Amino acid sequence: MHLFRLLTLLLALVSGFPTGGMAIGGETLTVFAAASLTEAMTEAGREFKQSQGVDVRFSFAASSTLARQIEAGAPAGLIALASEDWADYLATSGAILPETRISAVGNRLVLIAPSGTEITLSEPPTAAELTAALDPAGRLALGDPAHVPAGIYARQALENLGLWPAVAAHLALTDNVRAALTLVARGEAALGVVYATDARLTAQVQVLATLPRTSHAPITYPFAIVRDSDSAEARAFLAFLTSTEGLAIFERFGFTRN
Repeated sequence: MHLFRLLTLLLALVSGFPTGGMAIGGETLTVFAAASLTEAMTEAGREFKQSQGVDVRFSFAASSTLARQIEAGAPAGLIALASEDWADYLATSGAILPETRISAVGNRLVLIAPSGTEITLSEPPTAAELTAALDPAGRLALGDPAHVPAGIYARQALENLGLWPAVAAHLALTDNVRAALTLVARGEAALGVVYATDARLTAQVQVLATLPRTSHAPITYPFAIVRDSDSAEARAFLAFLTSTEGLAIFERFGFTRN
């Protein structure tokens, strides 16, 4: 028996979910997931369908957008966010089942530029280097720090490293981290701050520097069952994602295990 099937049964026993209702197959599960999880989650859904016969339908967006949709009653069985704060927000409102919440994977932040750039940066970069790279009209693309987790982490890092004053007048703010990646890939921004996993997705960008882990809060991805859409399928998929098999998928796409 696969390890994730054992975990499914354990989740059922711990939560009081009736084991007699755990038979799955032939159903469709809706999962809301942070944009940075797109490729890994899509692959996980494909493998889960092969083994369990459950179609997994995804909605990918910024964690803030997904959290507000869940709060408004969107019928997703499972949510996977890029922010503990937004998971806390849903927990406070009672929208997720706290006993199912788990943060099994993590990520890193990197500074990127369009491929072939002549820009070079130290690790971590200096204010003088960023000023030279962005002057006179260059832009730094990042998720909006007002609500996008990648942007929140990026601002924390840049402020803690004393670099925010050098970039504050050059920001190109986006609704999610993938939009920031796209701006850099198209050459519409000289630099960008994205997750390390995003930078792996296209040859149109290159990594110039990895920001220190100590410069920002830990980047973790909380997964949880949505209270109003709790189901055997959602619990089985959560068990799969956090099993050895599931975590190996995330690692293939560059995520770290917590």
